[in-house]
Amino acid sequence: DSHLLPDGGASGPLIIGAPSPRAVTAAVSSALAAHPGPFRCVHLTCSTMEEHRGELSRWLDILVAKGVKELVFVNRPWPMDLRLPSTLFSCASLTRLYLGVWRLPDTTTVPRGARFPNLLELGLCMNVMEDRDLAFMLDRSPVLEFLLIMWSQTGVRLRLVSQSLRCLQLALTCLQYIDVVDAPRLERLFQWETVPRAEPTPPGNKKRPSWIKIGRAPNLRVLGYLEPGGQELGISNTIIVFICPWCIAGWEQGEHCP
Repeated sequence: DSHLLPDGGASGPLIIGAPSPRAVTAAVSSALAAHPGPFRCVHLTCSTMEEHRGELSRWLDILVAKGVKELVFVNRPWPMDLRLPSTLFSCASLTRLYLGVWRLPDTTTVPRGARFPNLLELGLCMNVMEDRDLAFMLDRSPVLEFLLIMWSQTGVRLRLVSQSLRCLQLALTCLQYIDVVDAPRLERLFQWETVPRAEPTPPGNKKRPSWIKIGRAPNLRVLGYLEPGGQELGISNTIIVFICPWCIAGWEQGEHCP
């Protein structure tokens, strides 16, 4: 597709964050409009979406109307808090959704009937999101099985009530707390390189550890990775295998962690 660039690509790859040539934007619009649908998989990434607010609305309208199944939608690289159009919440056909570098819509303005009835997998990467907006997305995803939260721009405070979720992963983010209230199908809860709660502490005191509370999760079998002093755990009525990040290799070979 180098013929879409002003110099035919002679200057090398397009720099991420540089203004997108209009020919590229027009080609995307043309491809989406010409496709008969449904879309099995669409990736819209590597573009500063603020430049394309008009096209952005049309693209989402087309994807919703033509029943996109899998969507990876990334506003790269800035502004890092561009508001995600709420049109996306009317896309009932989605089974897999990854959102990156957005501010989630104010869900108080989203229509009551908005939901993701077929969504199985959700990834939220480097987004700005209020607690109520994350709770809204989970509540409106009745068959969701896999949730990933990575590099969240805001501290993660998750109160988990889900009848379908089987795996929760958090990575490279500030984790304040996870409260697993009722998750009967949850089997795995992974958190890796999470930062403890970013709350003011008295001078000389250590940062407060993240808080993980496990209530009703009868099928939870794996909880990791845990670091000494990094988490406060509250667990009831659950048998769990704890994974130590330093000993995982030896454990897989049948050796016991000391």
